[in-house]
Amino acid sequence: MARTIFIGDLQGCCAPFEKLLDRLRFDPATDRLRLAGDLVNRGGESLATLRLAHSLRDVSTTVLGNHDLHLLAYASGQLGKSNDEFEAILDDERGPELLDWLRACPLIWFDEASGLAMVHAGVDPRWGPAQARECAIEVERALTESPSEFFAGMYGDEPDRWQPDLPEIERLRTITNVLTRMRFCSADGRLDLATKGGAESAPPGFGPWFQHMHPDWRDWTLVFGHWSQLGLYQGDGVICLDSGCVWGGSLSALVVEDGGRRIESVDCAGA
Repeated sequence: MARTIFIGDLQGCCAPFEKLLDRLRFDPATDRLRLAGDLVNRGGESLATLRLAHSLRDVSTTVLGNHDLHLLAYASGQLGKSNDEFEAILDDERGPELLDWLRACPLIWFDEASGLAMVHAGVDPRWGPAQARECAIEVERALTESPSEFFAGMYGDEPDRWQPDLPEIERLRTITNVLTRMRFCSADGRLDLATKGGAESAPPGFGPWFQHMHPDWRDWTLVFGHWSQLGLYQGDGVICLDSGCVWGGSLSALVVEDGGRRIESVDCAGA
């Protein structure tokens, strides 16, 4: 039977990625792969990881994470600090092809038939699926049409709350922060991007973003990564697959098959 396999943050850990695919006996002829973002950075094997993900592009979907955007910003010349893993990608003969593919990846993915969706970090509590997709498309369009301008304004924690009438670059920044960086927010969508502990470390007035989800997500399961200190987590309508591979934890997959769901993991040595 065909399977859909979701895998959490790789962060340049190619060997565990290959190990997990082997354990699952991944078959590109029948299986479909969904990668929850942050393919690169910190694990030491970013080029190999990106190459493997790219080789599976015809049977997979990758959503962009903050480290993927960091790579793309680095490639555009926006950052001065050197990154050896990123330089290896830029120096590779297939580097431009890999970057073009990555830049064209979405920020959120939906499958209405199964009621499954995937994002790297989270969604604003005021966004249902339709609004989340609309906001993601706005950033995806900027990545395609004006990447230099987008990356020049991408970094920063302010504004701390998305509003549709924000100036364009501020609106794009807050959408990007929501979809690729958020962990905690208030019920009205205000972001806390400084706190990085587990769910119990929420500052006053804030909670894990999935405690405030819009009611239109009621019949969905939203798969995400990004939050290694939350770890492997299954809650009401959400599943976190960032089990800290790059930190010596594990690399985890959600396997959806014939109406059932299970988690499979492999140990990681850490980087």
